[in-house]
Amino acid sequence: MRILVTRPAEDSKPLIDALTQLGHEGVSMPLLDIALIDGPELDLHGTQALLFTSANGARAFAARSGDRDLPALCVGDATAREALALGFETVKSAAGDVEALAVLVVKELNPAAGTLLHPAGSKVAGDLAVMVQAAGFTYRREVLYEAIKAEHLPDDVLNELKTGTVDAVVLYSPRTGSAFAQLIDKAGARAHLKTVDAYCLSAAVAEQIKDLAWRDILIAAHPDQASLLALLDT
Repeated sequence: MRILVTRPAEDSKPLIDALTQLGHEGVSMPLLDIALIDGPELDLHGTQALLFTSANGARAFAARSGDRDLPALCVGDATAREALALGFETVKSAAGDVEALAVLVVKELNPAAGTLLHPAGSKVAGDLAVMVQAAGFTYRREVLYEAIKAEHLPDDVLNELKTGTVDAVVLYSPRTGSAFAQLIDKAGARAHLKTVDAYCLSAAVAEQIKDLAWRDILIAAHPDQASLLALLDT
């Protein structure tokens, strides 16, 4: 299959490589551009652990701090791999979503040991703060990057949709799903999705694109890349 990959540019290559191994052809079409926010070295006094809900959060933290000693608890395996690549010494993956990350926090950490620092974007999905605070933890969010939505579909991608050469689209986040739906409507391209399948990382992603005229919407059994790739390998 020829598959549109909507992940940010920094994350698209590993996914395209994985698709190639499955015999598919991935086409990069980032819907979000990640802009790091400049600022001083982060104050980590009293911090017991870092919570990474995306690879972008890990990258943004690494750009603002040289500390790699704090434990890094990550929402999923891809984020954990990025944290390891950035040099973090203690990395654990929740292998799921923010709810799974909150469960991991409760299992691994002690509320009395210090603050949880969540390096994040200007907009976040889920209620991580509410969940960990309900368990007695002190939570602090630092906005270190902004995800800027694309303003239009690239002409070459729109042409591929019109000519029917695209078989599927992979969507990883509710915000990406929302951005895709808005761009499709802006381009007047709803009719061109009738022969295209949507592969979504979660039901929350599928909710954002359910009103488009897809051939089919498929949802990963678990909110991780391995489960999404398993759908494509069937």
